[in-house]
Amino acid sequence: MSGAWRCLPSVSADDSVCVHTPKCTRGLRGEIVEFQKLEVCQIRIFKDGDEEAACTPGKRERGRSKGFSCSFWEVHTAILKSIGIVSPGVALGTAGRAMSSKFFLMALAIFISFAQVVIEANSWWSLGMNNPVQMSEVYIIGAQPLCSQLAGLSQGQKKLCHLYQDHMQYIGEGAKTGIKECQYQFRHRRWNCSTVDNTSVFGRVMQIGSRETAFTYAVSAAGVVNAMSRACREGELSTCGCSRAARPKDLPRDWLWGGCGDNIDYGYRFAKEFVDARERERIHAKGSYESARILMNLHNNEAGRRTVYNLADVACKCHGVSGSCSLKTCWLQLADFRKVGDALKEKYDSAAAMRLNSRGKLVQVNSRFNSPTTQDLVYIDPSPDYCVRNESTGSLGTQGRLCNKTSEGMDGCELMCCGRGYDQFKTVQTERCHCKFHWCCYVKCKKCTEIVDQFVCK
Repeated sequence: MSGAWRCLPSVSADDSVCVHTPKCTRGLRGEIVEFQKLEVCQIRIFKDGDEEAACTPGKRERGRSKGFSCSFWEVHTAILKSIGIVSPGVALGTAGRAMSSKFFLMALAIFISFAQVVIEANSWWSLGMNNPVQMSEVYIIGAQPLCSQLAGLSQGQKKLCHLYQDHMQYIGEGAKTGIKECQYQFRHRRWNCSTVDNTSVFGRVMQIGSRETAFTYAVSAAGVVNAMSRACREGELSTCGCSRAARPKDLPRDWLWGGCGDNIDYGYRFAKEFVDARERERIHAKGSYESARILMNLHNNEAGRRTVYNLADVACKCHGVSGSCSLKTCWLQLADFRKVGDALKEKYDSAAAMRLNSRGKLVQVNSRFNSPTTQDLVYIDPSPDYCVRNESTGSLGTQGRLCNKTSEGMDGCELMCCGRGYDQFKTVQTERCHCKFHWCCYVKCKKCTEIVDQFVCK
């Protein structure tokens, strides 16, 4: 064989770019896996030394690594060929090598910067959107492994996915719950938690450490705790069951502590392990902006989880003849998630501005205020201007948003439209009316239409 396919790890160490390296002998680092054509691959190493490579497009092939590597120039030339700067079969002289080296460094810089943007954009939040995790057929024996179909997972999250595949459906449900609650809480704000059509879910706006980002991290982490705790109670997961929480000390002695409560302890622990995995495996220089973002994200994830944990309460059911309630059975139950969203929205309004100190810790910008607790939200960047569309910040602007002409709040046309004015138009609305109950047993309604005025930001 005149050459081999070499997989170069990308920035995230999750994916590899496979390039053909002719006449490889010795040189760079890493192992070599042979493939038939240029592909982007995900490599998984087994305990026996074998590797599995999931490649797109093309076949998935499995084989033992060959154990030799290539010189810098050979890899360099192979990359140039793979991206079309050097045609296959063209011999390069000294001058040609010098010139192509410049192209190589430029192309490599572009490739790495592009890869970083893509990696930063990917998020486990995408499990809450249209995703294979919600399709029952991915669990069929012999089908393509579930975890290889899920976009946005970090290395640690993929490992947890392999170990707890039955949990992933509820991770997705938790993400979906968090996204919906975010959109409800911000429905009357300039930034309304809009989603975009890619694996970043919320777009570039999440790359800014604003208070909106803080809320999003908190509410999505809370959604996972909520979904996992419920799944345990309903017997959907193999590794957990009903809550084993201790009997509250203030519960009357003649009331029974039992039933099947929401397993909040397990939901909290697994959510912490999964959601925080991406942040904990990122390594940045102490004192850098990236390290501050990691600390901010971890803090807000914890605030969301603790909010769910602290709002859980005791629920009871009466037993007895003719509803006499001579006996009560009680258990631990999650609060309605709307209550969690309301609590986090209050934390958003009072979020603390933070900065990184010389020891690499987050401290409050204004030291006159009380330090934030583990349940408070924190942020490190001011919010961008959400009034106008801005591709660099990810702001979608408020042009075309409906507003309330009579309101003086954030949903009012003056604030929502940022002083640009608004257009008025009429629309026909249809609703049920004149409903009557008929024996037995249905309700019959008529349909009423009316013309209403609506106002849209310019």
